[in-house]
Parts: sequence; structure tokens; C-alpha cells
Amino acid sequence: MKLTYKVEDKPKFGQVLIFALQQLLAILAATIAVPAIIGNGMSPSAALFGAGIGTIVYLLFTRFKSPVFLGSSFAFLGSMFAAFAGGISMSLGYLGLILGAAFAGLVYVVIAILVKVIGVEWINKLMPAVVIGPTVAIIGLSLAGNAVGDLFVGKVYDAEGNSVASGYVCLFCGLVTLFVTMICSVYGKKMMKMIPFIIGIVSGYAIAAVFTLFGLSQDIDAFKVIDFTAFTRMQWYPDFTFVKAFFSGSYEYGEVGSMSAYIVKIFMAYVPVAFVVFAEHIADHKNLSSIIEKDLLKDPGLHNTLLGDGVGSMVGAFFGGCPNTTYGESVGCVAISGNASVITILTTAILAIIASFVAPFVTFLATIPNCVMGGVCVALYGFIAVSGLKMIQKSDLEDNRNLFTVSVILIAGIGGLSVNFGSVTITEVACALILGIITNVILRGSSNNNKE
Repeated sequence: MKLTYKVEDKPKFGQVLIFALQQLLAILAATIAVPAIIGNGMSPSAALFGAGIGTIVYLLFTRFKSPVFLGSSFAFLGSMFAAFAGGISMSLGYLGLILGAAFAGLVYVVIAILVKVIGVEWINKLMPAVVIGPTVAIIGLSLAGNAVGDLFVGKVYDAEGNSVASGYVCLFCGLVTLFVTMICSVYGKKMMKMIPFIIGIVSGYAIAAVFTLFGLSQDIDAFKVIDFTAFTRMQWYPDFTFVKAFFSGSYEYGEVGSMSAYIVKIFMAYVPVAFVVFAEHIADHKNLSSIIEKDLLKDPGLHNTLLGDGVGSMVGAFFGGCPNTTYGESVGCVAISGNASVITILTTAILAIIASFVAPFVTFLATIPNCVMGGVCVALYGFIAVSGLKMIQKSDLEDNRNLFTVSVILIAGIGGLSVNFGSVTITEVACALILGIITNVILRGSSNNNKE
């Protein structure tokens, strides 16, 4: 897709604000979902603040050359649960979140130093287009189930935690969102073409609001899509992780036994996952490179993107508890809108920080129904998948070496191949990538002939 705004371009101030809001909407649901899943009093607004500050750190390390937002990483969910396991105190659990993110970030720092010393050519040889292309596609396809599942879910739940709204009502709201987004992107003029997500989400939310008001007036649960009561439970300020870790009581070890044992436990929970996320880091930046037509692994360099991601994750977790990672939703937003201006990402980060202190705004964003975000994500995740497939369009798939490599990655990823080692999970994306690398190396022997 041809970019309307390139990385170095600076849209008008008013446009930047609108573009930034669109990016914020794209990343919001996933960013605040992680603390909601972990529970233990974690603050979604603090996670949003951490994502914003982490993104700014990333942009500084990458010299404002990589237009992507960093949000809460789902890969570390098991690690974060481990921080609170074993009957420990809440304060120690929050300290564990900070320590864990520091350990994971240090993995990135160490790898960055190695990359700086030996260069990135080994990555291009180890992961040519026939490996990285289908892996990027898997990133999008692996999220397809989440998007489709969300299409049938509202924001009002019963005592068992199930959505009370009719699946068909939710599906209608989601499809309205999806089709308005697509129509604006294809047929829209000027600004309308560049902010299809905002228009789509507003349209879907408006339809959901009409259904909900009707359901409330007639007391029909099947039409209650939006939880308006959330505005009565607003959290008025971010509940920062470092405050809970250092100023909220004494540490109790429970079953852990000692601080040293707890630190070892956190180290073992976070570090292996960091190596898994490293593979996804490369895939995300390869994908983004193909969209902006600049090789980010060379300029600003993989060592800088790793440092930005690692240090940004440490800083973000210090405030929000969640390790951060580059978001496919953000990359998809760049691709669909045609806006790769890094100023937009910086403004999004600043907007996220400010919004974390504006309770009504954060609460409004949090009330956007799953079905509406699902409609948007069908397009977002689809674009990620297609951009990955585009990477292999110049590869010779008549060559069985390429054909088998692509086939193995797609089937392993779509089939959901994952491996568990205790609390560490090697995700389907990482497993597919590792299997693809092994397949490619074996079939090409020692010649390293990655002819395409």
C-alpha cells in the first residue's frame, strides 16, 4: 500500500491528534486487557501510562525511525501470574513484576550488544523471506480466533461472567463496525480514508448504544451490549506498580521462603519468555519494514530496536507492571491508514499518558464493546496476515525447499503448535518460526543458498 505520510513526514497538528486517537483505539483493548486478566488489583490506567512512557523510550532508542506503539505483552501472562503465586504478599508480587520486566529487558540488552558486535546478516540468512513472511502471516492468523470470538460478546456480564447480550445483536454491531471501516478506507476521501478505524468504532458504538438503551428501557438483557454502569466505578488516577511495590506494606514470602528464592523464581519465569518474544520482535520489525519500505534491522538497526523494546519494557513495567512489546495492531493501523509518520506514534504515547489520568475518557474507552473492537480487529489482523504473505510473493514456490518451509510454518502456526515447560509457554508463533528456521537450514544444507 502506498503511504500517504512517510516516517519523517509531519501532518498538521489537528490531523496528528486524530491519527493518534486512532492508534490509541487500535491498541487500547489489548493493552488494558493484560492487567484485567492478571487481577490482583492491577490498574488498567497504569498499564496505559506504562505503555505510553515505554513507547517514548523506544522511539528515543530508535531515533524516531520506527513508527510502532508498544503495549502490554500477552506472552508474559504466565510469568506475571507466577509473580503472585505461592502465597506471597501483594507488595512482593508487585516487586516481582518490576524485577521480572527488568530480567526480560536485560535479555534484550544482551542480545542487542551481540547484534551490534556481529551484525544482522546472520538473521537475514537464518530468516529469509520464505521464513519470516509466513511467520508474520501467522501473527495475524493466530489472532483470528480472538477477533471472531469477540464479534459475539458484549460488555454486560451475568454472575458467571458470560455476556448477556444476544450473540446476533453483538455480531450485527461488529459487522457494522467492520463494513463502515472498510468502506471508509476504500471509498473515503482525504481524512475519512485515513481514519477508518475511528469512524468504524464510533458507528459500531452508536449502534450498540441504541440496542443497549432499548434493552434498558424494556429490561431485555439480550440487547444490553454496553455497560454504562462502568462510569460509576471510575478509577480516578493510575495506581502505579512501583507505589504498590515499595510503599504499600511489608514483604511476606509465604511458600517461597526467602527473597533470594523468590528472585530465582521470577528469573526463571521471565527470562525464557524473553527469548521467545525476541523472535516475534524480529517478525514485527520485518513486517513493518516491508510496509514503510525501509529496513529497520539496518537503520536504526536491530540493536537499537531491541534496546528500545527492552528498556522501554522495563520502564513501562515500573509504572504499569506489564512488560511491553511492539503491537501488531499498531503495525496494521499504519498499513491500512497509510500513515507511517512517527510523530503520530509519539503523539499517541503522549495521549496515552494524559488519558491515563482522565478517568471518564479511560472509562469510555473501556466500555467499547468487544464486538465493536472485534469488527476492527478482523481488518487489523487480516492486514497483518496478508502483509506477511506479500513477503513471499517473489519467492519461487515451485522450489520444494521454499514450499516445504512455508508449508511447515503455516500449518504449525494455524494448527496452534505450542510447547509448555512449566510456567513457560513457547507460543505457536515462536514454534512455527523455530520449526521454519530448522526446515530451511536442513533443506538448504550448508550452502546457505537462499535464492528466491
